[in-house]
Amino acid sequence: MDAAELDHRFAYHPPPNETIGELHASVRGICRDVAAGLNHLLPDGSEKALAITNLEQVMFWANAAIARTAAVSPAAGAP
Repeated sequence: MDAAELDHRFAYHPPPNETIGELHASVRGICRDVAAGLNHLLPDGSEKALAITNLEQVMFWANAAIARTAAVSPAAGAP
Protein backbone atom coordinates (compact mmCIF):
# COMPACT_ATOMS: atom_id res chain seq x y z
CA MET A 1 0.00 0.00 0.00
CA ASP A 2 1.47 3.33 -0.97
CA ALA A 3 1.60 6.49 1.17
CA ALA A 4 -1.17 8.18 -0.83
CA GLU A 5 -3.55 5.30 -0.05
CA LEU A 6 -2.71 5.50 3.65
CA ASP A 7 -3.20 9.26 3.62
CA HIS A 8 -6.58 8.83 1.97
CA ARG A 9 -7.70 6.15 4.44
CA PHE A 10 -6.75 8.17 7.51
CA ALA A 11 -7.72 11.64 6.33
CA TYR A 12 -10.80 13.54 7.41
CA HIS A 13 -13.26 13.68 4.54
CA PRO A 14 -15.72 16.49 5.24
CA PRO A 15 -18.93 16.45 3.21
CA PRO A 16 -18.23 18.60 0.14
CA ASN A 17 -21.88 19.56 -0.21
CA GLU A 18 -25.25 19.30 1.47
CA THR A 19 -26.26 16.24 -0.57
CA ILE A 20 -23.35 14.21 0.77
CA GLY A 21 -24.09 15.41 4.30
CA GLU A 22 -27.67 14.21 3.85
CA LEU A 23 -26.42 10.80 2.72
CA HIS A 24 -24.42 10.52 5.95
CA ALA A 25 -27.50 11.50 7.95
CA SER A 26 -29.60 8.92 6.10
CA VAL A 27 -27.14 6.14 6.90
CA ARG A 28 -27.10 7.18 10.56
CA GLY A 29 -30.90 7.27 10.68
CA ILE A 30 -31.35 3.88 9.03
CA CYS A 31 -28.82 2.28 11.37
CA ARG A 32 -30.41 4.00 14.39
CA ASP A 33 -33.83 2.63 13.39
CA VAL A 34 -32.46 -0.91 13.03
CA ALA A 35 -30.66 -0.58 16.37
CA ALA A 36 -33.87 0.55 18.06
CA GLY A 37 -35.74 -2.42 16.58
CA LEU A 38 -33.08 -4.88 17.69
CA ASN A 39 -32.95 -3.30 21.13
CA HIS A 40 -36.69 -3.82 21.47
CA LEU A 41 -36.74 -7.39 20.11
CA LEU A 42 -33.62 -8.96 21.56
CA PRO A 43 -33.02 -9.99 25.15
CA ASP A 44 -30.18 -8.23 26.93
CA GLY A 45 -26.90 -10.11 26.74
CA SER A 46 -23.61 -10.35 24.96
CA GLU A 47 -25.22 -11.38 21.67
CA LYS A 48 -27.41 -8.26 21.66
CA ALA A 49 -24.41 -6.10 22.54
CA LEU A 50 -22.44 -7.63 19.66
CA ALA A 51 -25.33 -7.12 17.24
CA ILE A 52 -25.50 -3.41 18.17
CA THR A 53 -21.71 -3.06 18.03
CA ASN A 54 -21.59 -4.63 14.59
CA LEU A 55 -24.38 -2.37 13.44
CA GLU A 56 -22.21 0.57 14.52
CA GLN A 57 -19.48 -0.87 12.29
CA VAL A 58 -21.96 -1.00 9.41
CA MET A 59 -22.69 2.68 9.98
CA PHE A 60 -19.00 3.61 10.17
CA TRP A 61 -18.06 1.70 7.01
CA ALA A 62 -21.07 2.95 5.07
CA ASN A 63 -20.23 6.54 5.97
CA ALA A 64 -16.57 5.92 5.15
CA ALA A 65 -17.63 4.69 1.72
CA ILE A 66 -19.61 7.89 1.17
CA ALA A 67 -16.87 10.16 2.52
CA ARG A 68 -13.96 8.52 0.73
CA THR A 69 -15.81 8.38 -2.58
CA ALA A 70 -17.05 11.96 -2.27
CA ALA A 71 -13.49 13.12 -1.63
CA VAL A 72 -12.48 11.63 -4.97
CA SER A 73 -15.63 12.49 -6.91
CA PRO A 74 -18.07 14.99 -5.32
CA ALA A 75 -20.94 13.69 -7.45
CA ALA A 76 -20.43 10.11 -6.30
CA GLY A 77 -23.22 8.78 -4.19
CA ALA A 78 -25.56 11.61 -5.06
CA PRO A 79 -29.12 10.45 -5.64
